[in-house]
Amino acid sequence: MARENPATRTAFGPMVLAAVEQNEPPQRRLVQDDLASAFLPAGLRAVVAATRAAWLRHLMIAATERSGPGLWANLACRKRYIDDKLAEALPDLDAVVILGAGLDTRGCRLARQTDVPVFEVDLPENIARKRSVVSHALGGTPPSVRLVPVDFERNDLAEQLAKEGYRADHRTFFVWEGVTQYLTEDAVRATLVSLQTAAPGSRLVFTYVRRDFIEGRNFYGARSVYRRFRERQQIWHFGMLPDEVDASVAQYDWRLIENTGPDYLLRHYIEPSGRDLTASEIEWSAYAAKA
Repeated sequence: MARENPATRTAFGPMVLAAVEQNEPPQRRLVQDDLASAFLPAGLRAVVAATRAAWLRHLMIAATERSGPGLWANLACRKRYIDDKLAEALPDLDAVVILGAGLDTRGCRLARQTDVPVFEVDLPENIARKRSVVSHALGGTPPSVRLVPVDFERNDLAEQLAKEGYRADHRTFFVWEGVTQYLTEDAVRATLVSLQTAAPGSRLVFTYVRRDFIEGRNFYGARSVYRRFRERQQIWHFGMLPDEVDASVAQYDWRLIENTGPDYLLRHYIEPSGRDLTASEIEWSAYAAKA
């Protein structure tokens, strides 16, 4: 039996967080995702249901904050940020490609409002699990959503997408959320090479962990997160620094539009919600356009 890639076990955390956020009053939610709970296994759905009690929900958030100050808001707000950018660009798109889709509900939520094809790309074991989850939650994968098994370290992304009907001349919104840190630098660069020929008008949004955190030079108050992902599990590999993102994406013919860190999240999402939360410096989101 093939050894499971340890990164496949990380798909549940962000979806639990998104599901718990739905138990906040609507005006206080950092992200809107009415399918998040349905995509979780029964045990985790029970945990989420228990957080309808405000005291237990706040206890869970506080525990997350102790391990990595600001990470609860970062994980929720990055989803909100990507949803916002996708909604803005949608009228001018021909396709959406979600790289490292995990259990994310974005493709299925999008299918309720448009027939724009969505290609969800992930490791084969994650795709198999996603197919089962969607079948159980929704009765089957929506016709506009295609599930594409790809190992970013071994497979040619463009080739695998083409097999599923993706057209390279389509103006595409690429989502690369919570993935790059799990890859080697070679795999990150190979993926960017695959996206280099994207059609004019395409968009790319991706998240990245700061390289000074990956290298252990600055823990930003999250030493336990470093121990978990860098020392014990050893599954975070790649990082970038915010001031090098512009030049990095330009190498692959993308123009950086926004590079968003904690200040942006606080101003646009956390403060308007009235929540007493911080945002972490560890993870940032970048948004780029194809000229």
